[in-house]
Amino acid sequence: MPTPMASTQTSPGGTPPPGPPAGPSLFPRQFARTRRFSLGVPRHPAVSPDGARVLFVRTGGGADPVGRLWLWEDGRERLLAAPHGAEDGARPVPPEERARRERARERSTGVVAYAADRELRRAVYALGGALWAVETGGGTPFPVSAAGPVVDPRPSPDGALIAYVTGGALHVVGFDGRGDRCLAAPEGPRVAYGLTDHVSAESMGRLRGHWWAPDGRALLAARVDTSAVRRRWISDPAHPERPPRSMAYPAAGTPNAEVTLHLLSLDGGRTEVVWDRAAFEYVVAADWDAHGPLVTVQSRDQRVLRVMAADPATGATRVLHEQRDPHWVELLPGAPCRTASGLLVRAEESAGTRRLRVGDALTPAGLQVTGVLGTDGEEVLFTGCEDPLEEHVWTMGPGSGCRRVSGGPGVHSAAAAGGTVVLDGLTPDGHEVTVRRGGAVAGRIASLAEEPVVTPRPVFLAQGRRRLRSALFLPSGYDHRAPGARPLPVLLSPYSGPGTRLVVRARTWWACVAQWFAEQGFAVLVTDGRGTPGRGPEWEKEIRGDQLTPVLEDQIDALRATVSERPYLDPERVAIRGWSFGGTLAAAAVLRHPEVFHAAVAGAAPTDQRLYDTHWKERYLGHPEEEPENYERSSLLRDAHRLCRPLLLVHGTADDNVAFAHTLRLSAALLAAGREHAVLPLSGAGHTGGDGTTAERLLGFELRFLRDALGIA
Repeated sequence: MPTPMASTQTSPGGTPPPGPPAGPSLFPRQFARTRRFSLGVPRHPAVSPDGARVLFVRTGGGADPVGRLWLWEDGRERLLAAPHGAEDGARPVPPEERARRERARERSTGVVAYAADRELRRAVYALGGALWAVETGGGTPFPVSAAGPVVDPRPSPDGALIAYVTGGALHVVGFDGRGDRCLAAPEGPRVAYGLTDHVSAESMGRLRGHWWAPDGRALLAARVDTSAVRRRWISDPAHPERPPRSMAYPAAGTPNAEVTLHLLSLDGGRTEVVWDRAAFEYVVAADWDAHGPLVTVQSRDQRVLRVMAADPATGATRVLHEQRDPHWVELLPGAPCRTASGLLVRAEESAGTRRLRVGDALTPAGLQVTGVLGTDGEEVLFTGCEDPLEEHVWTMGPGSGCRRVSGGPGVHSAAAAGGTVVLDGLTPDGHEVTVRRGGAVAGRIASLAEEPVVTPRPVFLAQGRRRLRSALFLPSGYDHRAPGARPLPVLLSPYSGPGTRLVVRARTWWACVAQWFAEQGFAVLVTDGRGTPGRGPEWEKEIRGDQLTPVLEDQIDALRATVSERPYLDPERVAIRGWSFGGTLAAAAVLRHPEVFHAAVAGAAPTDQRLYDTHWKERYLGHPEEEPENYERSSLLRDAHRLCRPLLLVHGTADDNVAFAHTLRLSAALLAAGREHAVLPLSGAGHTGGDGTTAERLLGFELRFLRDALGIA
């Protein structure tokens, strides 16, 4: 192997030469108005089995928050459903739907999700708790009678029936609104059928709770009992007249929801799926394909993952595969699943690579598989990284082997069926959605997202012996050789936590924010360290038992490598900002390394790791009763007395993911230790920090705090 160099860098191809700032003063308002440039972007594409039709959701424009349902066919787009009047998103949604949207980080209103039959001829969706349906071949949307406020409606494969959840009960009704019947009713106030629980949605990515049988005669449904789960009360202190809402939140070391699976036939029959639930309490994934129900479960310590086939008549299960890992078995989105012939599609870790196995076929070493998008016959569509700066769409099948489908740089995803592939790419130039057939472009689906008034101009770096991937953003037109040029203060803006990479060759919203801070006179450095995805299982699992020490080491190493080669960066004026895990990292930086970091903004930061949920936190730190030392070394409360740098804590008061209590506890510890700090509560905001005026003003507030803290005029 070649000897690692201290640093290498490349600039994105085709980047125009630096020019004057492009409307930086307008950026915060645009950022808030477009909801982080998410509005107007096509989402949730689905392709019909013959490859002729594509359904997708998109809002009416880059500043329009109201989602609509669209159809692409024969190279043209056609609007299927557009909310109007009382259905424009102003109506309140059921609490279960509000929770689902929060878990999905949904930022729009109106039609935000849909489900269709097998042929994509009929689609259904919920608006303000009402059930709506539309024939995709023509006609206007129409309401369907339901027993109550509707959550997660899904038509049967033939489109004749619609399953939906209301009041925790799973119902079925005809597409014409006739024959409503309840298949499973909750036995108590803390039981629900057909929905998911908090940790399954937030930490496993399973947002569904019911699945149709291919013949439309039965459903596989989850039963969730939260009776043993501890309750949290979420309220808005700015509105004391409003009652708080209760939620079941299993914090690390506490009981989880009891999740069971049941086979429910339309004639009233009911059979429970049987497995060793004492050993495998997490239901990671479920489906019902042509070969029967497929269920994936995981042990509480997450070191064993078991894939099972269930008998639809008896509920008995047989093990198809079992995966073990001494740290944890990482969940691969979309897997396990099966091909048309019944071959199991599953993850396998070998040769330092997270690979995909389909029968005897195995993806190559060095291609880090990040998710399975689906199967089309014997072809498997998936995403993977050869370079952590890019994520591409790949296909693997018996006739074609393993080949890449997406082309240029970016972060790509796709949907496919019937020989048609809808490629969804976030590129250096923005969003591009292309429909391809037989390897040729058959059309495009327009993105209506606004063009940012600030254009990111990152310089990509690979630094030190660990080849840390970083992106450096400088002010437009800055020339350190110009007379009177002053060294730039440095602002680190990482996430660097599990499940997310920020350093990618794509025009992401966080790259736009980084460039905006650069236009205010900072050199902004973003680094993905150990624990982030895309570089293999060993890289991800180096944080087991300690989520802060190695991650902070990587941030400091990247900073020092960057500054050592660039004398125009000022190591005496270094700040750090971050949100969620990035907020924890920012606060830890000034608490544990004040000799390096001189100010920090920590947003929605988990400060007491015992307060976060079971599945996410025990994955990295173990059970708190068995490994309490891991929680101590990864929490911040014990470090409060060490604060000697300016620290701003920001948090939404209605955050149901990272509770506001995290910030309150750290603030109390700082106050008890006599350490000055600032707290900015965001009234009524959730984990994403809110929209509208809050989002617009927050960037400016952070900027002023950092300038004051670093003594910048």
